[in-house]
Amino acid sequence: MSFYFTLNTGSSSVKFALYKAQEEPDLFLTGRIERLGPSARLIMDVPHERVVRELGAIDHASAVVSILSKIEPYLEDKQIIGIGHRIVHGGRAFFKPEILTSQVIQELEQLIPLAPLHQPYSLATIRAAIQAFPGVVQVGCFDTAFHVGHTFVNDAFAIPRHFYEEGVRRYGFHGLSFDYICGEMRKRYPEVADGRLVIAHLGNGASMCGVEGGRSINASTSFSAVDGLPMGTRCGRLDPGVMLYLMQEKGLSAEEITSLIYLRSGLLGLSEESSDMRVLENSEELFAKQAINYYTYQVRREVGAMAASLEGIDALIFSAGIGENSARVRSSVCEPLEFLGITIDQEKNKANAIEIGTGSVRVFVLPTNEEQVIARAVAEVSPKTQ
Repeated sequence: MSFYFTLNTGSSSVKFALYKAQEEPDLFLTGRIERLGPSARLIMDVPHERVVRELGAIDHASAVVSILSKIEPYLEDKQIIGIGHRIVHGGRAFFKPEILTSQVIQELEQLIPLAPLHQPYSLATIRAAIQAFPGVVQVGCFDTAFHVGHTFVNDAFAIPRHFYEEGVRRYGFHGLSFDYICGEMRKRYPEVADGRLVIAHLGNGASMCGVEGGRSINASTSFSAVDGLPMGTRCGRLDPGVMLYLMQEKGLSAEEITSLIYLRSGLLGLSEESSDMRVLENSEELFAKQAINYYTYQVRREVGAMAASLEGIDALIFSAGIGENSARVRSSVCEPLEFLGITIDQEKNKANAIEIGTGSVRVFVLPTNEEQVIARAVAEVSPKTQ
């Protein structure tokens, strides 16, 4: 038996999985190293067991080494024949999975300014994986690729045209998640899958996508992964004048503003308590309640915007950590949208049922699986085994 290995690199974590190498990759084990930095922790789910280890000081490159040491006992005489990587930004050049040659990696380095808090870490894990598995095919899967093909009005900013030609445009993110959800809809609900879908990927990072005929029409994120919805620590939609004010009147540097909008805003900034929706939902503090209300209002507003861009809506789909698990968030988003045909069964909602809608717009709760999309891409190009 052979395996595909997937690495999903974030700014403070690396998720990983081993899949049995077959036409439809079959998950064997999964895990993550979280809290990268001075006090990293490994959590790994293997057959019949969960492994938790405190790792101490770990960066992205050494995380790969640590992951390999932990999965080695499960490989035995098996081999890894393909490795897939989630890469946040593919720019204009990469609109499908790509084998990560040295030339491709050099081009990805040029995109670091477009995703400064993600791209460098992805490149670090790619290099570590190449060093650990020389000769094994490495495949890059891009979060922006799903959104390639937007019309000009959904792609451009109203600034001088030459910036658009130079690449200052709306790219959209979380494409691997949206791709997976569209695939699940085709399998489970083919009668809806080609319709007008609004998909809400609500996790620590959050965005929404309007889909028609399985294609992205519009996305809430744009030039960067900080735009659109408020997130765990990212501010979401922000008047550019605020940043000018912070620079000119408050004397903040570009680095300080980067830290502010990416790491100290969102649910954390509004609540002054936590970036974790679970913590906020259990809090009695006023700021926590206001943070949740702000969050759900912005999601609700984005549903309306997506419905307008699609000229209607046939289904609303909640996914990712908050979307899949927070009945309170789903209820707060949906209850005021009856005028759009969105109503839900509260008992099914509390039970996290797959279909919770009762109105003319169908409402679903579907777990996402970015790693499965990556593993499928690896299977396309890896050596076929018996």
